[in-house]
Amino acid sequence: MTTAPARLPRVRASELVGRGWLNTGGTDLTLADLRGKVVVLDFWTFCCVNCLHVLDELRELEAAHRDVLVIVGVHSPKFVHEADPVALAAAVERYEVHHPVLDDPELTTWSAYTARAWPTLVVIDPEGYVVAHLAGEGHGHAIAALVGELIAEHEAKGTLHRGDGPYVPPAAEPSTLRFPAKVIRLADGNLLVADAGHHSLAELAPDAETLVRRIGTGERGLVDGAPDEARLAEPNGLCLVPEELRSRLGYDVLVADTANHVLRGVRLADGHVTTVAGTGEQFMVGGPDNLEPWPAAGGAAGPDGGATYPDGGPADGPAVRGVRPEWEPRGQWPRRMVRLSSPWDVAWSQDLAAFVVAMAGNHSIWAFDDEQRSLTHLAGTMNEGLVDGDAGGAWFAQPSGLAVGPDRRIWLADSETSALRWLAPGTAGVTVHTAVGHGLFDFGHRDGAADHALLQHPLGVAVLPDGSVAVADTYNGAVRRYDPATDTVSTLARDLAEPSGLLVDARDDGTLDLLVVESAAHRITRVRLPARLAGEILDAGAHRTARPATDVAPGELRLEVAFTPAPGQKLDSRYGPSTRLQVSASPPGLLVDGAGEGTDLTRTLHLDPAVTEGVLHVTAQAASCDDDPAIEFPACHLAQQDWGVPVRLVDGAPAELRLPLLG
Repeated sequence: MTTAPARLPRVRASELVGRGWLNTGGTDLTLADLRGKVVVLDFWTFCCVNCLHVLDELRELEAAHRDVLVIVGVHSPKFVHEADPVALAAAVERYEVHHPVLDDPELTTWSAYTARAWPTLVVIDPEGYVVAHLAGEGHGHAIAALVGELIAEHEAKGTLHRGDGPYVPPAAEPSTLRFPAKVIRLADGNLLVADAGHHSLAELAPDAETLVRRIGTGERGLVDGAPDEARLAEPNGLCLVPEELRSRLGYDVLVADTANHVLRGVRLADGHVTTVAGTGEQFMVGGPDNLEPWPAAGGAAGPDGGATYPDGGPADGPAVRGVRPEWEPRGQWPRRMVRLSSPWDVAWSQDLAAFVVAMAGNHSIWAFDDEQRSLTHLAGTMNEGLVDGDAGGAWFAQPSGLAVGPDRRIWLADSETSALRWLAPGTAGVTVHTAVGHGLFDFGHRDGAADHALLQHPLGVAVLPDGSVAVADTYNGAVRRYDPATDTVSTLARDLAEPSGLLVDARDDGTLDLLVVESAAHRITRVRLPARLAGEILDAGAHRTARPATDVAPGELRLEVAFTPAPGQKLDSRYGPSTRLQVSASPPGLLVDGAGEGTDLTRTLHLDPAVTEGVLHVTAQAASCDDDPAIEFPACHLAQQDWGVPVRLVDGAPAELRLPLLG
């Protein structure tokens, strides 16, 4: 039985204040308008993949209780582009947000509810009191249980009002493409587009406008089969399978089916879709169930009590049962046993003899070798940030675009650090490097020397014939060019609507075009590149993510991440420590002592009084499961969150910082 989180002391909810409302038919809402309903405030920003995960977690709950539950999305932006009301309206449509959304560009309501992380969830009861405050993803089960309790309690008290909520769906505009993501060229000259908003693939004629066929029904789902039967969910990445592998693998195109957390194979001859990797459930970092037991049908018992398979090869057996990977799982796992997390793009690497997968949902890079039927965790600790070096210690932040150059470098658009990065496969292993970018909170549109240049949430990359790299600089509405030979950045095109994918198109007359996926304009646009690929040198300014700073005392600071298992649950220590805390700072000198990783959710930090302000980076995880010995297979859950908390050191300020993971 799933139980609800413990209730907070009854505190009146703050009013909802912002620039305006979406999905209400033009009506401004107040808390008084929502009295009698259970209200869940979802503080989100549309760049954040964890926020998108929470939207998916809440869909079923929202549909089940639409007459008594009102989810309110409070959009509190990170990037400058996200504060644009037109961009927000497009994102609400893109991600199928079916509830009211408050536009909170000044973070007014964010501050009133002391939100410190994207996403944050706040539950308000039908009488207008805050009863729960949760940070991060993975709380769907706890919120569902709490909502159920509140419905029963307030129905008995007579304070629950059933009936239609305030959601008013916007009018839909039909179009051939809807928020397309990436595009590839097929052998016959046609284009294949990941049509994310239509949950399908669209094959277009060479004019990039005429629809030849659609693969997928257009309904969100995970169903294999013929093109008029298959279902996908927000597909993003596409990669042609090397010619020599197609007959052996049985498909011609590999698809990153992002919201389904799987990879799909598409056979072009008849459009048949097959799931080739992933279980359809999300990989949660450190979760106890990231490896699924391989089905036992037809298998003989292996030496470990698992199952072996006569047709599966060594990678498919023996089955792994009840095995929890370490916090940073490495090595090869059978491809259908591993849960994935929002794969965003795929590319073929000859050096690795595998498809490289940008795993945006857990900030890592994976390699998929379908001939060996395996997945390998290639790079990234699954911590969010920008750290170069050996692949095992590198940090990424929502890697979203991939391209392999003639020198075998694997170029990467690392969206949340607004960075262009590259991986170098070698005999000694893979190393990670940054060409452009400074970290999670620095962005802008600035050309020139690479160590000075700035991007804003790029989602796509392509390698040009001269070895330079074109970047779909999504939130700047531009295509940028990085030249490794001169280590400089320039601007090739501007005034584009959220470009997210690029395809280099060399014409017969020797001219060079880029096909740009203008996602927010629902189209493919041809951009003629200049004969000399230098581009413009622009400086439209630099930005830092602006959030209210928390005043703390210099010197000793007690950090506490609050987590109490829900009633009827206990911390899950069957496979080792059930909690994990990691702390670092920007600048690093802010922390004299207390940085690093441990298992206690409280820690004493020592802040350098000479460093008057900075950001504390905190990552916390806690695993819990049902505490009932009568339950043979207890339900287990993982709560996790990354915080970047701006702090200002002030004499006399509190010497304690409390971050609620679940409270």
